[in-house]
Amino acid sequence: MNEASEATAETRAPAKAREVDKVQMSDGSTVEFVGKRKLLKEPVLDGELPAVKFLFRNGNVILFTVPEPLLAQFAAHGAAQKIGDETAGEDDVDDMQLAVESIIERLNAGQWTKEREGGGFGGTSTLIQALVESSGKPVEVIRAFLKTKTKAEKDAMRASTRLKPIVDRLEQEKAAKAAHVDTDSLFADLESVG
Repeated sequence: MNEASEATAETRAPAKAREVDKVQMSDGSTVEFVGKRKLLKEPVLDGELPAVKFLFRNGNVILFTVPEPLLAQFAAHGAAQKIGDETAGEDDVDDMQLAVESIIERLNAGQWTKEREGGGFGGTSTLIQALVESSGKPVEVIRAFLKTKTKAEKDAMRASTRLKPIVDRLEQEKAAKAAHVDTDSLFADLESVG
């Protein structure tokens, strides 16, 4: 750390401790509400049917048991929400698809809470395409290979002299498609101008 960053670290105000409010609930439990949170939701899976406990900061508790006729609809809604949430933070549609495929694979393996590795998929779809083009190996082989790599390793591969030209070209092609502008016809028009 250099002198300037040390001085900045020393003058920075300490982070405020988050307020924790312990509330005695109407069902006899004690619950901690952190910060401005006013409602907590807890899945309850110990009965015949799944339920959700809604815990309010005022101490009240509401228990909702999913009605059996609506069980499939609730399950589908939950799956759509859980899987769709994995695309948060992904800008590229191909990276979004990778995120969805990845969580479905984890869910099929029984892993509900495992976090995404490497901070998301940003740029991974382009790296996969570049590696397929460069190596001639199938997409499935490249995906399996990349699962074992860290974000730093993936970033280094993208920036390597072997892949960077391919990555740059692929990203330019994606940008042109996203803009919905036919640049070839624009340049053809330019050529025809006196």
